[in-house]
Amino acid sequence: MSRTREDLVAVALRLLDPHGLADVSMRRVAGELELQPSALYHHVASKQELLAAVADEVLRRGARPRGAVSWDDRVVEVAHELRDAMLAYRDGAELVSTVIAFGLGATRPLEDLTAALTESGLPESLVPTAARTVLHLVLGHTLEEQTHLAWGSWSTGSGRGCAKVQRRPAEPHGAPTQVRRGCVRFRPRGRRLD
Repeated sequence: MSRTREDLVAVALRLLDPHGLADVSMRRVAGELELQPSALYHHVASKQELLAAVADEVLRRGARPRGAVSWDDRVVEVAHELRDAMLAYRDGAELVSTVIAFGLGATRPLEDLTAALTESGLPESLVPTAARTVLHLVLGHTLEEQTHLAWGSWSTGSGRGCAKVQRRPAEPHGAPTQVRRGCVRFRPRGRRLD
């Protein structure tokens, strides 16, 4: 059976929630597709390239219609879209942050922030720095938030439980801090606190 790059990305994304980023391996993806790991390299050059494609897919699936007109509302819209897209998948913030840090992909949020900030009245030389600053703020905040959500889920007992997460008062934008079907289902990789 012939497989495509999109098949690899779909399987890797499907493995992300139950197994976490560290356990999305080329061997595991190949096993899910009933292929030898070497067959994957016809579609991607490396695991890093596969993860970059997965990060792009996370962001693509998290895209939503935008209606903001003013530059500052557009910045907020992009930031919320990025945050929500990363929170939709276990280790989504770690995945997207890593791909961005190594320049492997996930460029759309920075491009959108730069476009919005170009209209802000900032000197042209400061726009790229301002866009990266907002991007890193969102990445860091979401990574911390996802870590706390994972910890809350794990600390409920078995690690397979469902920790309800309430919207925080500091989130007036209306995006709930609920992840996937109303609860968070994470467990920190290999960590025990006995």
